[in-house]
Amino acid sequence: MAVHVLLVEDDEALAIMLRYNLEAEGYEVTLAPDGEEADHYLSTREFDLVILDWMLPGVTGIELCRRMRLNPRTRAIPVIMLTARGEETDKVKGLSTGADDYVVKPFSVPEFMARMKAVLRRARPLKVADELTVADIRLERGARRAFRGRREMRLGPTEMRLLEFFMENPGRVFSRGQLLDQVWGHETYVDERAVDVCIGRVRKALTAGGEDNPIRTVRGEGYMLVKPS
Repeated sequence: MAVHVLLVEDDEALAIMLRYNLEAEGYEVTLAPDGEEADHYLSTREFDLVILDWMLPGVTGIELCRRMRLNPRTRAIPVIMLTARGEETDKVKGLSTGADDYVVKPFSVPEFMARMKAVLRRARPLKVADELTVADIRLERGARRAFRGRREMRLGPTEMRLLEFFMENPGRVFSRGQLLDQVWGHETYVDERAVDVCIGRVRKALTAGGEDNPIRTVRGEGYMLVKPS
């Protein structure tokens, strides 16, 4: 699954430049021009990283970061603060509020991307790993190939994304609505029954060699991937 980044920046030119570079690297980007819109996105969507300008109209970046750290739903999301304020006291304030890194404008894009990846490796290691492994299930991200033991599984693009999402979150239960948002995307409108069909295809691929079925149905809640015995 692509890493989902919330980019909160009111400088249109900088926002366009960062979005272009992030998407070129394969990241999914949601852009918010101010703190209020960003706050709304954070309450309705799941993000792996927030890139946050300090000086925003209305709710400032510092205030939004403070709110995130007080909210159990968002407190673990890594935050990179962007600012033109380069004084040591400003850096200390940004980091003490809860930012994971602090980047002063203007900055080098390659350096920024490297620092962002370092933050993600610490906070979201499964999201940036080249290979995912859960027991005898292995998924190669770059090659878009999945294996059960030595057997390669035949999976379509959606089935591959679904398996990848489960492997990033083993042991967690997800509703059909959550799976639709995370695998199909927020802007895609499909019936929740599409989840059941896709789950069935992934299960068939996982058990084609007579193996145990690791995707469990949790009645009234959704689906989860358990580590095969």
